[in-house]
Amino acid sequence: MKTLKIKPLLIKAFGIAAAVFIMASCTEKIDIELDESYTRLVVEGKITTDTTAHLIRLTRSTSYFYPEQAPGVSGAEVTLDDGSDIITLTETEPGTYATPADYHGLPGRNYTLSINLSEPIGGHDNYTASSYMNIPAPLDSIKAVFRSEWGPDGFYEITCYVQDSSSVDFYMFNVLKNGELISDTLNKVFVTDDRFYNGNYTNGIGIGYLNQSYERQKVNPGDILAIESARITEEYFKFVTQLQIQSGYQSPLFSGPPSNIKGNISNGGIGFFATYPVSYTSTIAESN
Repeated sequence: MKTLKIKPLLIKAFGIAAAVFIMASCTEKIDIELDESYTRLVVEGKITTDTTAHLIRLTRSTSYFYPEQAPGVSGAEVTLDDGSDIITLTETEPGTYATPADYHGLPGRNYTLSINLSEPIGGHDNYTASSYMNIPAPLDSIKAVFRSEWGPDGFYEITCYVQDSSSVDFYMFNVLKNGELISDTLNKVFVTDDRFYNGNYTNGIGIGYLNQSYERQKVNPGDILAIESARITEEYFKFVTQLQIQSGYQSPLFSGPPSNIKGNISNGGIGFFATYPVSYTSTIAESN
């Protein structure tokens, strides 16, 4: 019996020694050259039914090791066409272009963003993107349910109640607490299709989550919790889903190589120009 126990240890020890020898022998320095010559235009922006100055952000793609914020693209002519009127956006800071403050999107219209650069990027000085604004689908109501069994300090799950239409739809939900947007980046928003409740009443499915281990997400009795709901296009749904997958944890051994996320910018531009209607539904948090 003792011999059976020793043999695996000897094999393991030999394996460790061999690994140390190999690692000690591999001391040659290898310099990897990354191709940084191909710069592309990056477009970020959205138009919603909110009345506000909507922003379009233009930047240049940068190298993998670029330590600063991506440089903004100034001096471009940026216009927005809703099929009826065309407006020219104003550059408010380098690379940021804004609509008038009283601007709002109209459901049922197709919007075209046109960008005319002062100098070419990626071999092109003109870029376009188009997006259809769906008809809104507001929620009937929401509830905040405390789940003490989820995590060390529990979660608040925000559930929704609404009659879903019989069409195939795609939704995006943002969480607000006392007017502050909690899901403030695309990798924090909740997106879903309606495959599991198509044409039915949802009757309390989860659409938002607040982790009570995080100070910013902690909920106190009397807090106003709200959901910004948006009926988005399938194209934008796929874009956000791909972004969330690639920005999340991936095992380097078992994951495929990362690829560019497909957007809707012409001429090889990166990013997405989105349009969608928004509606707001709120509830008041009660004690656990």
